[in-house]
This record gives sequence, C-alpha cells and structure tokens, in this order.
Amino acid sequence: MPDIQTDILVIGSGVAGLMFALKVAEHGSVALVTKKEAMESNTNLAQGGIASVFGATDTFDLHIQDTLSSGDGLCNADVVEMVVKAGPARINELIQLGVRFNLRQEQRSKNGAPPPLDLGREGGHSHNRIVHAHDLTGREVEQVLLDLVRSHPNIQLFENHIAIDLITQSTRIKRGLVTTTHEDFCCGAYVLERGSNRVKTFAAHITLLATGGAGKVYLYTSNPDIASGDGIAMAYRAGATVANLEFVQFHPTCLYHPLAKNFLISEAVRGEGGILIDRQGRAFMADYDPQKDLACRDVVARAIDTELKKSGDESVFLDITHQPADMIRERFPNIHAKCLSLGIDMTRQPIPVVPAAHYMCGGVVTDMYGLTDIQNLYAVGETACTGLHGANRLASNSLLEALVYADSAAQAVITQLKANLFNPLPQPPAWDDVGTIDSDEMIVVTHNWDEIRRLMWNYVGIVRSDKRLERAQRRIETIQSEIHDYYWHFKVVPDLIELRNIATVAELIIKCARHRKESRGLHYNLQYPKRDDRRWLKDTVLRRQFVG
Repeated sequence: MPDIQTDILVIGSGVAGLMFALKVAEHGSVALVTKKEAMESNTNLAQGGIASVFGATDTFDLHIQDTLSSGDGLCNADVVEMVVKAGPARINELIQLGVRFNLRQEQRSKNGAPPPLDLGREGGHSHNRIVHAHDLTGREVEQVLLDLVRSHPNIQLFENHIAIDLITQSTRIKRGLVTTTHEDFCCGAYVLERGSNRVKTFAAHITLLATGGAGKVYLYTSNPDIASGDGIAMAYRAGATVANLEFVQFHPTCLYHPLAKNFLISEAVRGEGGILIDRQGRAFMADYDPQKDLACRDVVARAIDTELKKSGDESVFLDITHQPADMIRERFPNIHAKCLSLGIDMTRQPIPVVPAAHYMCGGVVTDMYGLTDIQNLYAVGETACTGLHGANRLASNSLLEALVYADSAAQAVITQLKANLFNPLPQPPAWDDVGTIDSDEMIVVTHNWDEIRRLMWNYVGIVRSDKRLERAQRRIETIQSEIHDYYWHFKVVPDLIELRNIATVAELIIKCARHRKESRGLHYNLQYPKRDDRRWLKDTVLRRQFVG
C-alpha cells in the first residue's frame, strides 16, 4: 500500500502551488509536499510585485504588447491575452484573501471607496502597472496563502519532504476484442523525508508540479538554495516534453557584496528613477537602448556584462541618491535595511550590483490549463513553459502567470473531480533500494555540484559561443555518467537528489542553446549575433527518448 493516498498531490509551496491547493481542496483531499520549510520559495523572495492593468490610462492591449515585445517573437499570443486579461480578477482575489498591497496616499472618495492601488513601473513596461507590497510583495502573498493552507482541513502539508521521481503507469484500453497500451499517466511520486531518510510513496489521481525554477544550476543566482530545477528534471525523466530552456533570464542587479548571498535589488528601484553607472559615475545605458535603465532585462544584463568585461571592474553601481531619502526608505524598506546592514546607505551611496541567474523562461510544456502531455500531470509557475514569456519574461509577469495558471489548472481539475473521470487509484510499487549502500564518498556530490555551476556560468551564461557550448556539452556528459553510476549504487540523500536534477537541467539548457543558431531574447551567441525569423521563429522542444 502507498504511504499516502490522496486525490491531489501538489509538489511545491510557492504562490502557484499554494493557490492551486486552496482552490481544489474544496473538492478533494490534497497532499502538499515541500522540500524544506514551506516559506522557502522563490515567491518569498519576489520583491517587485505583480503586473496587472489598473491604471486609468493603461489598457490590456498595452500590457499585451509589452509582453509580446519582451518575448521577442516567441510568445503564444493567445496565452498572453488570457493571462493579461485575467490579472485584475486574480489581484482582487488576493485582496479578498487578506493580502495587503500598497495604496496611493490620498483621501478616500466621498462614497467611501478605498484609495486605488499604488502602481510601480519596471523595465519593459509602457505604463505604471506593478501592484506591490512595498519591496516584499512575494513574502506578503506567500504568508497569507500559507496561513490559509495550514488551517485548511482538506490539506496535509508535508514540509522537509523532497520529491525524487514521478510515478507513471500505462493505461490499458480495451476496444472490442483488442487491448492496447495507451499513453502513460501520472499517479504520484516517490518522496524522501529529510531527517529519517525514508522514501515514501505518494499515490494520487492528480499531480501538480509547482517546484519553481533552476537558478542553482548557475554559480551566481538570485534564487534560494531550493531552486534546483526539480520539477523540470522529474517531468523530463518521466517523458514529458520540455521547451525553450536556452532562455535563462539573468537579473541585471543583484547586490555585490561578500556577505550578501542571493540578494536581489528589485527592478522597481530603476522604476523609481535609479540609474546604472560605472565606477567613474558615467551613466551607460543610453549607449545600449533608447529606454536606458528601463530597457528589458536581457538588454540591461548584457550591457552590464559588456561594461564589466571592458573595464575589468567587479561590479557596476545603481544610483538612486537623487531621490528624496524618505521616499527611498518608505518604498524600499527591505532593500534599504539589507544594504544598511552591510554598510551601504542607498539614500547617500550607489549600490554595487552584478547580473545573476534569476528566472527560467522555458520549462515543462503545458496547455492553457497547465496540463502536460502526460495524463493527470500538471505544471504551473516557473516550472512550466506556457508560452507567456517567449524568449524573455517581462518584469513582474511571473507571479501573474502563477496566479492565473493556478486558477485555470484548478478549474480543470475540479471539473475532472466532479465528473469522477478517474480510474481506481493505482497501487504503485514501493521504492526499491535493494543493493544500495550508504555513501562514504559525498565528495563526489559536492565536487560535481560545484563544477556544474561553474561550467554553466562560464560557458552557458549571459553571452555564449559555439565553442563554449561544445565544451559544456562534453563536460556535462562526463558528469552525468558519474552521477548515474553514483545514484544507482548509493542510498539517496537530499544533496544527491538535487545534484541529479541540476545536472539534468544543465544538460537540457546546453542542448537547447546549441540547437538555436541565432541570438534572440535571453539567448545571445557570438557566432550568430542577429535574430533570424526565417529559420528560428519557433520553440526549442525536447522530449526524452526511451529505449526498448
């Protein structure tokens, strides 16, 4: 018998997983698995906000056009329209649940209506449309949703449980006298409980991947340590299609300080007038784009990378000292406090910044309801490739996408539950680790982890070349062979699970990057510096080939 039987298994506790779980829990039992504490997620670190149309002069068409422009030709226009138009309803839903967004500082109107939302602006946006809670938007949303999840009677929360692999079975279909094997369907996952190192079998009618991104594939990242690409790797191993993994977004402005780990300086700082300067105080973004400091992230990240390579400096600087000090402290209390703790007063000093890996625009391919091409397996949030982001995500569209797809996936699953479309819950085999032993060579794990992250930063980073990608491909194949041998000989532990996943995702990124012989959006190859719509106006699609 499985250790846990449930109607719905949710893997991941960011905004996408939490919102989905709350919606479907009214119609079935939910088990929510998260690899560390539930608050440890990319959502919790999201500073800027959620892009949505609320301004008097803003329109859906303008937000749609900004998203399409940022995506550099590869967005799915139908998806963009659906997500943008659903935005206000999802924001209002969060407000009803108790999320406290910043309001404009003005008196209530005579009819007693509350003041309108305070709307910020970020790179690539033609209007102010970033709904935010100071500079801790993700934390505010995460905390409200997590409190609701913890108190819901139909949701079991399994913290410190890390998923290893999905469980799939083939569907047997009888047509007349002939029984055929149809496509695989997902029926749960194997999950390791931290501490006890016991592997549990979770059986479920529906499984949803909401595991976030894969920033830890790179040496420098704004992501937390949990961002090891688990959902993408598991789905790919199970046979799901993945796409567009060459499009890795590097955030232009991460705090550069030896004591600052993964700390992001929000794009909203530039939205409020922050200017990028070099060590001599020269503002350089006008050399790269007419929008200057509010250009799209790929442009700004490459500009900073170019400036650093030319100067040999370790960082550039983000200067907002020309704005009133009280405004800076009020608008960016978290960033101000963090910088001050490191001896940097952003009201008086420019902030040293560098680019870092931030967001995966590619992922597990889904339809407009978050369904993958494996039956009963859904993916939402950064794990998924929905078609919204194309070759480059527009700032603050990430939480928007997570909310909209959590809702659409929930509606699809609720329809299935109401129609009782499921077969009896299968009894997947128990985890088998016969013949494995406890490892006495963890140095293999730590060495390969470090090597992958360094080779990805050096060879598959902001600027790429055929030679760099070829070197990366050769090395990752060798590392994969070592990991495969190690995985099947030793008992699994969390570090080995994550190493296996970042190696898989790294290999997929390299393969996608080698395939695309042009420069588009976040993918820039020195050998092919121009965009080529005639040959490459298409997604890069990969699916695992099973032998036998």
